[in-house]
Amino acid sequence: MPVPRKIIIDTDPGQDDAVAILLALGSSELDILGITAVAGNVPLKLTENNARKICELAGRPDIKVYSGAIRPLIRELVTAEEVHGKTGLNGPDLPEPTMKLQEQHAVDYLVETLMREEAGTITLCPLGPLTNVALALIREPRIAPRIKEIVLMGGGFFEGGNVTPAAEFNIYVDPHAADVVFRSGVPIVMMPLDVTHKALTTTKRIDAFRKLGTKVGLATAQMLEFFERYDEGKYGTDGGPLHDPCVIAYLLKPELFQSRHCNVTVETSSELTMGMTVIDWWGVTKRPKNAMVMRDIDHDGFFALLVERLGRL
Repeated sequence: MPVPRKIIIDTDPGQDDAVAILLALGSSELDILGITAVAGNVPLKLTENNARKICELAGRPDIKVYSGAIRPLIRELVTAEEVHGKTGLNGPDLPEPTMKLQEQHAVDYLVETLMREEAGTITLCPLGPLTNVALALIREPRIAPRIKEIVLMGGGFFEGGNVTPAAEFNIYVDPHAADVVFRSGVPIVMMPLDVTHKALTTTKRIDAFRKLGTKVGLATAQMLEFFERYDEGKYGTDGGPLHDPCVIAYLLKPELFQSRHCNVTVETSSELTMGMTVIDWWGVTKRPKNAMVMRDIDHDGFFALLVERLGRL
C-alpha cells in the first residue's frame, strides 16, 4: 500500500467546503494532519464551528481543527451568507459539535508542522481566502521550500468572476494574501471557476447522494440543494458549480483534470478589478510560470468519485 499523502485543509465552510472535507475523510490515500479555519464564506466563529460539525458528521472527532485569521490582511472582511445561509451550512440540521477546538492558532500550527515534518511531504489545500497561508509564509519564510505543493480553489480567467465581474470570491476576500501565496515560489495547482463551473450539482447527482441512505449522504444532499439554489437563479442552470471538492479530487485522481502551466498574478491596486487573477494562458508575457491552472474536468468521473468516497463514511 502506498503511504498516504499528508495534507492540511485550510477552509471556511461553506457547503462545498464541507463536501471537500467529507471527500478527504472518505479517502484512505490522504492523511489529514489538521484542518485550519479562516474567515470567509461566514465569520470565523462559524467556520471553525462548521469544520468540527463536518468532522463529527463523518464520525471523525479525532481530526484536529485550529482557528485562524479572523479577517483579511488589509481589507475588511466580505462574507457570502446570501450563498451559504446565515450559518454557512444551511440545509441540514447538524448538531452543535462536541469536539474541542485546538488551543494553538492555525498560523502557529501551520508553521510548526511544516518546520517539524520532513520537507516536501505536506500538501496545503486552501478552500477559502488565503489569509492563514499568507500569514504563515510571512511569519516564517523558511516553510515555503518545505511545502510539497499548494492545491487551491480560487480565481478565474475565461469565466471572469463570481463576486465582481473580474474576481472570484476566495481571491477577492483577501487579494493581498493571494498575492503573497502566488509570489511565494511554492508549486501551485489552481482550481479556478473555469473548471468548477463545469462540475454542476444536477438533480440526478444530488439524488445519488441521498440514495446512499446514510447520515452523510442525506446531509450532503440537503447541503447541496440549499447551496445550488443561489447559482441556479444566477446562472439559469440545472444545479450549481461544486467548487472546493475539485481540490481533493485532484489529489485522488489528477487524470480527471486538464491544465496548463501559466503565470498567475493577482490584482491588488484597482478597485474595479480587485482580486482578479490575471492568468497568462497564452504565454504573452515573460513573467515566470508559477501555477498549474486547471481548465477542464471529467465531471461525470468527478461526481462518481464523490458518491463512492462519501459512501464509505
